[in-house]
This record gives sequence, C-alpha cells and structure tokens, in this order.
Amino acid sequence: MASDVKNSINLLSHIHSQSSDFLQKKLAEKGFENFASSHGNILFQLSRTENLRMNELSKIINRDKSTTTVLVRRLEKEGLVKSQPSSEDKRIRIVSLTEKGKHYNCVTGEISEELIEKFYSGFSEEEKNLFTSLLSRIAENFGKQE
Repeated sequence: MASDVKNSINLLSHIHSQSSDFLQKKLAEKGFENFASSHGNILFQLSRTENLRMNELSKIINRDKSTTTVLVRRLEKEGLVKSQPSSEDKRIRIVSLTEKGKHYNCVTGEISEELIEKFYSGFSEEEKNLFTSLLSRIAENFGKQE
C-alpha cells in the first residue's frame, strides 16, 4: 500500500512537470517565452481584480515579499504589469495589469482550455468531479498544517 501512495505522489509530480512543459511550449508559440508559473499566477490573480497591493499579492501567490517584488519587476520589464505607489501611503505598491498583461491572460485562457481538454480526455463528468473532490481534500490537509 505504501508504494501505491508513493507512486501517486510521483505521478502528481510527473503530471505537474508535463503540464508545465505543455504550457511553456504553447506560451512560446504565442510569443511569451521564459515565463515561470509564478509569473502566470500573478497575471491570473490580477485578472480577477483591478489591482492588488504587493503584500496582498504575496499572500495570494504564497511567496515572500522579496520574491514577489522580483517577480513583479520582471513582469514590469516585460510590459505586462505596472506598479505604482498607493495614493494613500507611498510605502505601499499597487500592482495592476497593462493591456499586454490582459492580452497574455486571454492567450493563457485559450491554452488552459487546451490543457484541460488534454488533462481530462476520456474522463466522465462523474470522474472529473470525484478527482477534483479528492484533490481538494488533499489541499485541505496541507492547509490544516499551516
């Protein structure tokens, strides 16, 4: 039984790697090369709201403030986000999407549809729902430890 559990963790790791490779390849085909998954997560989170404070963004993407700052600076350099001081407190940085960042999110939305189609090929709706439910329980288990 223990080897089955270890194998499932190995499979999750392998699937994560394959899906990341798939996304990187598709992004490169669309002209977005050398992006880390953390970059995509920032852009996705910013698509859900008009703007975010840097410290809010750090919490959402589960990275420390210095790492988030480096990631945001890279995205600024690429013209995908802009960051500016808060009008209320100049020490606080507010991050938002540029038009190029919004375009990136449209492209990744299309790629995500392809990835989901590949991921769930041959699955019934019941199997998809069960799988999502089980993954949610695993995520909750990790959330309980934090």
